Amino acid sequence: MQLYLVRHGIAIDREDPKCPAEAERHLTEEGIKKTREVARGIASFVEKPNLFFTSPYVRAAQTADLFAAAMKYPKQKIRKTNLLLPGSEAAGFFRELARNKDAESVFCFGHAPHLDELISLALGCKHDATALKKAGVACLELRRIAPATATLVWLATPKLLKKLSR
Repeated sequence: MQLYLVRHGIAIDREDPKCPAEAERHLTEEGIKKTREVARGIASFVEKPNLFFTSPYVRAAQTADLFAAAMKYPKQKIRKTNLLLPGSEAAGFFRELARNKDAESVFCFGHAPHLDELISLALGCKHDATALKKAGVACLELRRIAPATATLVWLATPKLLKKLSR
């Protein structure tokens, strides 16, 4: 299984007086623009995935929607899971993912440092091996889903992926 882990785009700052509750923090105009470009870049070389999973937090769901539009994935099929929320158990996410073992390609949208913890667990690292940027993407080849065993195929910054969209 190809597993793509995508950190949400640039969201409204927690210090902004207009900032809503954590679960409702949304992408900024700049975040939407940059994430849309990253999604187009990914769509230029990644085939349409079988599944999309997202954290239920607004900023992650918005990021998933932008990727779905770029990759022609039906937005109504995006699945929300609390196992992509910050602080959730990494191994629990892989157990849920194992229920979809026939999927060849899965995109997941979430938050730092949780996505970095998922990567580290799958790679067998005791400490975080990555630090995804906002709208950054990691691609893992899962040899086993649960317990997770993977190879990091690539890790790309938003800046690199945006260049592919041009």
